[in-house]
Amino acid sequence: MAQIQVQHQAAVSGPNGVAPGASGGAQFMLTSLYVGDLDVTVTDEQLYQLFSQVAPVASVRVCRDLASGRSLGYGYVNYNNLRDAARAMDLLNFTPLNNKPIRVMYSQRDPSLRKTGTANIFIKNLDKSIDHKALHDTFSSFGNILSCKISTDSFGQSKGYGFVQFDNEESAQNAIDKLNGMLINDKQVYVGHFLRKQERETALNKAKFNNVYVKNLSKSTTDEDLKTIFGEYGEITSAVVMRDADGKSKCFGFVNFENADDAAKAVEALNGKKFDNKEWYVGKAQKKSEREHELKAQFEQTMKEAADKSQGANLYIKNLDDSIGDETLKELFSEFGNITSCKVMRDPNGISKGSGFVAFSTPEEASRALAEMNGKMVVSKPLYVAVAQRKEERRARLQAQFSQMRPIIPSVAPRMPMYGAPGLGQQFLYGQAPPAMLPPQASFGYQQQLLPGMRPGGPPVPNFFVPMVQQGQQGQRPGGRRGAGAVQQTQQPMPMMQQQMMPRGRAQGFK
Repeated sequence: MAQIQVQHQAAVSGPNGVAPGASGGAQFMLTSLYVGDLDVTVTDEQLYQLFSQVAPVASVRVCRDLASGRSLGYGYVNYNNLRDAARAMDLLNFTPLNNKPIRVMYSQRDPSLRKTGTANIFIKNLDKSIDHKALHDTFSSFGNILSCKISTDSFGQSKGYGFVQFDNEESAQNAIDKLNGMLINDKQVYVGHFLRKQERETALNKAKFNNVYVKNLSKSTTDEDLKTIFGEYGEITSAVVMRDADGKSKCFGFVNFENADDAAKAVEALNGKKFDNKEWYVGKAQKKSEREHELKAQFEQTMKEAADKSQGANLYIKNLDDSIGDETLKELFSEFGNITSCKVMRDPNGISKGSGFVAFSTPEEASRALAEMNGKMVVSKPLYVAVAQRKEERRARLQAQFSQMRPIIPSVAPRMPMYGAPGLGQQFLYGQAPPAMLPPQASFGYQQQLLPGMRPGGPPVPNFFVPMVQQGQQGQRPGGRRGAGAVQQTQQPMPMMQQQMMPRGRAQGFK
């Protein structure tokens, strides 16, 4: 269990078992619970049985993927009053269900509250033995916790950091003040406000630094040389040239200033200057993760600029014959303009993938090549030529096309997606409008436009017919061969709920 060396005051609950900071339901619907970290095998019925042990449940639902029906790992439980929901959250949070502890919190309908991270704190350098419950127990003494989670890998092992969200900023700040730098399971933890990725990047760029990195040094540069050169800009606590096991210079080093402003002045003054015919690079000393992040950002920016510059001038070609190489592809397209690059894509074994790229100097040249070469037979295979797109653009276009092509087939009968009381609609449960349902029709179940082979207002489907008989009266078998006769048209149709769709031949009501 987590070891905290400071005593704290317990949180105070309201008369209904709900923290005062969450009163009124202005921020959260306190009768609706979010249940996370569900095992994929958990069903609606299991969730219903577990939560109904605390109090009568209005409805439950395990959320699933629309296409595969696979559980998304979370669901919702709805109670009829605040007291039952608060008691269920208190008793069932971190209860194992199918051998996996569940995480229960109030359902947050307002997405802005989740995205802004109000009263949300970040904890890192946690011992791997600390789980969700231990983290919750450690921070619950500071106030009412809305959400508490340890980040885990694909095997369920802790990554050493987690998140706790309180219902107010005062509780979050109190937890930060008391626990930041404290020992939990003999490890000093960091506790601070949660920052989104963009905010972290901005804070990282604005952060002051004392340690300076310098590279491209000459082999003869010594520690004393660094102290002399950098000492002009402020007090230096250390300066070192990095060397290998044999004592040879690695041509880079570090200089640590006592004052961060002096370090910034040295970087600005010395970066790019030449010493011993070597142009120095001088900058902030970074951790590996910071360097990787910076290099990734630079690479993405370079790729974006290159893509924007060559917009419309780069062509994608597929259905290439295996015999076509880079030179042959270049010859095929060279008549349309100046080619800046040409490449046939190949697998690790050097075998052609049947596709490639041709980049022209201008979009006009690429447009001419596209018009002339798309569909042209080359080595008995028609080429497919299109303007090359970035992966993100291609995915967005395909998703837009797919959403337009998907047919919207209304369900014949309404279905009840909730497990629990049938009178509850989705608007009460999830803050969304209920699914569209068919308006009442003048027939039972089967809609004329849904049957294959039938046109609205046209003749009936050849394989089916609707017998027209009076209520409470059996029809008579037509004379002659089966199906040769016709049903009496003077008879009255059956009431709506008694009409049946029957196959040709022996139909219900005929003997």
